[in-house]
Order: sequence, then C-alpha cells, then structure tokens
Amino acid sequence: MRRADRLFQIIQILRRSPRPVTAMAMAHELEVSPRTIYRDVADLVARRIPINGEAGFGYVLEPGFDMPPLSLTVDEMEAALLGAQWVAGRGDPVLARAARDLVAKLTAVAPDALRAAIATPTIGTHESGATPPDGLDLARVRDWIRTGRKIRIAYRDERGWVSERTVWPVVIGYFESARTMAAWCELRQDFRQFRTARVRDAEFLDERHGERPAALRRRWQRQWARPPA
Repeated sequence: MRRADRLFQIIQILRRSPRPVTAMAMAHELEVSPRTIYRDVADLVARRIPINGEAGFGYVLEPGFDMPPLSLTVDEMEAALLGAQWVAGRGDPVLARAARDLVAKLTAVAPDALRAAIATPTIGTHESGATPPDGLDLARVRDWIRTGRKIRIAYRDERGWVSERTVWPVVIGYFESARTMAAWCELRQDFRQFRTARVRDAEFLDERHGERPAALRRRWQRQWARPPA
C-alpha cells in the first residue's frame, strides 16, 4: 500500500470508530508495524488533521473534520452495491426504494474507472422469498425511534393470542424471511422482539418515553449481549 493511501485509510479508520483506536489495532488492519502508525499519525497531525490521543491510549478524529469529495475504491463501491442489493430485496418498501435510488446516484457520480464495477459487479445476493407484509409502517417506526416516542400495538403471538402493548421501539431487524422490531415493552417491563407481520394494529403516540434513543439502544445491546443463564 502506498503511504498516501495508508494515511487516507488511517483517517477512514478513525472516522468510523466512536471510540479511541490504538496504533496496534490500526497496524493490524493495515498490516504494518505500530511504529509506522505512530509516524503516520504524527505526519497527519503536522498536516493539521485534527487527531487527538497518544501512544497506548488511542487516537480519535475531532468531530466536524471535512473530508475531500467522495472518492471510492472498487471494493468500497461493490460493498455499497451489495448492501443496496440486499436492502432492495429485503427491506420495507421505503428502504427498498431508497436502495434503488442509492444505486442510481452512485452510477451518476462514479468516475469512468468505477462504472464497470456497477455495470458488471463481481458480487450479488440471491433472490429472497416472499416476506409477510408488515402490520405497521416501518418508515414511521424509524422516525419514532429517532424521536423517542411510544407506539401502542395489538400483537398476535405464535399461539395466536392477541395482546395490547405499549412499546418503546429501539431498532428494526431485517432478516431473510422476516422483519422484527426490538422494543421495551411496558407490559412485560423488559425488552422484547416483535415480528412486524404479527402486528394487527398500531397507534403512533405523541408521548415520549423519556429516555434518550442512544441510551435505550445501549441498554438493549447490553441485555442481548449477555449469555443465557
């Protein structure tokens, strides 16, 4: 890898990480020595790239750093195309349409050298089977997740019993043949996974649940990361 490319990749690694990244971690990813990373970071700082940190602790990129105009490698372009193909085939209608629009935008802005990666990609996803229709508007659910509002649902479980729940939506999961909504359930006082196809009715409430969406998501992640007792 050319040194200029490596410097750019260091910035990319720092951009995508919400936590400090150690020189050892970057060295492992870029297949160089930690000493090389130390030199490269010092060079970036000398070029006025706003990187903070120190050896042994890790490095962070200051928020608000403005990168040059979008420039993708062939691998990055194909990664974007693969993700867009998967979402177009398995996402809800709004996301599926957005995925197709994304491919169109990538095609419009891609330089000639990358157009071949779009026209004849080396990757692909298989066609998914029919996914049962959702019982609620998932585009609206995503908005309620961002704004921290509650949803009242009538939900049919695997035995066919219907119950009414007031939930705090956390995240929507997209799988091969189903979609789920993870949420805090006021009835059960715990996190639950609801298959969107089993929702019989939904009322989107203006009432906020009072917890920051990011904090609620972290709480859900901690619970689901725990091994079973």
